[in-house]
Amino acid sequence: MASYKVGRLSEDMKRELSALLRELKDPRISQMLSIVRCEVSSDCSHCKVHVSALEGEEATLESVKGLKSASGFLRREIGNRLRLRKCPELHFIADSSIAYSARINQMLSDLVPEQTEEENSQED
Repeated sequence: MASYKVGRLSEDMKRELSALLRELKDPRISQMLSIVRCEVSSDCSHCKVHVSALEGEEATLESVKGLKSASGFLRREIGNRLRLRKCPELHFIADSSIAYSARINQMLSDLVPEQTEEENSQED
């Protein structure tokens, strides 16, 4: 029964954190920052927030520093918005999955033109 609560809380925190990121005015936090996933512990005392920026890993690491300094504000706002008695402590973790998937997508798109050129030469 508790796993439903933890899963629902994880998704709610992800949604609210995404909205709150747009309101922060810290220049260290990238405008193209996205939350990959939130993992709330079973006792709801800690939350690991995996974030990634499209600009690259350096921008992600710089954004994590800004988010760590704003974690108190974010925790208070999430507690108020979700009406939680005890809001989990936020731990921000840099995640490079978006950059990795963009690199794979680029590699796949580079393969497609080569295949069409080979097909055109075979038709002649």
